[in-house]
Amino acid sequence: MNPNMSVNIAGMVMKNPVTTASGTFGFGREYAPYLDLNKLGAVTVKGTTLKPRAGNPPPRLVETPAGILNAIGLENPGVDVFIKDALPFLRRYQVPVIVNIAGNTVEDYGEVAARLDKVSGVSALEVNISCPNVKKGGLAFGTDCRAAGEVIHTVKAHTSLPVIAKLSPNVTDIVTVAQAVQDAGADALSLINTLLGMAIDIEKKKPVLANTFGGLSGPAVKPVAVRMIWQVSQAVDLPIIGMGGVTSWRDAVELMLAGASAVAVGTANFINPRTVIEVIEGIENYLVENGFNDVNDIVGLAWKCRKQ
Repeated sequence: MNPNMSVNIAGMVMKNPVTTASGTFGFGREYAPYLDLNKLGAVTVKGTTLKPRAGNPPPRLVETPAGILNAIGLENPGVDVFIKDALPFLRRYQVPVIVNIAGNTVEDYGEVAARLDKVSGVSALEVNISCPNVKKGGLAFGTDCRAAGEVIHTVKAHTSLPVIAKLSPNVTDIVTVAQAVQDAGADALSLINTLLGMAIDIEKKKPVLANTFGGLSGPAVKPVAVRMIWQVSQAVDLPIIGMGGVTSWRDAVELMLAGASAVAVGTANFINPRTVIEVIEGIENYLVENGFNDVNDIVGLAWKCRKQ
């Protein structure tokens, strides 16, 4: 008998615990030639803002040891174009769609959430609170508990969809931020977002990225993701979608043992567009080989066993 692979994230039922990380899977159409989207637990699309954004000037992507730095700058066509052009394609598939939303002001987040509320084909909103708050001098919402809570509270007031707060790892204490967004009404959490990094061209003697700084993702960040998921899962009563350096089923299982109820594959999609499928199959095989009848039984098992 095959084990149960389905998970429930704040009322959104996924047939398996694997989705894609925002910004690495486009709007789904880009990867459809390489895999059956129906086999995914969910599709998480790239960040969507109120108005179209051109993103940062190039160069905005650079490889680093065991990862990449990106400074894309949330390039996207805007929420109205997403609803008109991208959603009809995704509606062809029987898979939940998580829309990552972003903004430069609290009001931006609320307006994007309102436009997506009750739109056919949207299953949940993932709120990127790593964006700079232009009204507060550019400080990222996610690095301040009060600002993070204000964004989540506003989004909740403008939608009936499950709200997933995507947390920034660029903080001193990830637990206090997680508790703040839980208190503000978040239904679930995604962690971690990218770590802030930089690369310098030693020949040109200047930063490689035109934006100077970028977000570090890939295998290099996985130990940080494991640590933060471990801490947060024991401090809040919310399901967690774990991400950060998942390149194989072993990575995914590790994040789930740390406390994640589901996982997202990001940078690995650029290397092998079928990584998500391989991760799903690997998790199921792991359950069978270790005698688990339900994937939910391994969530947080590492710290639960440690306490016994």
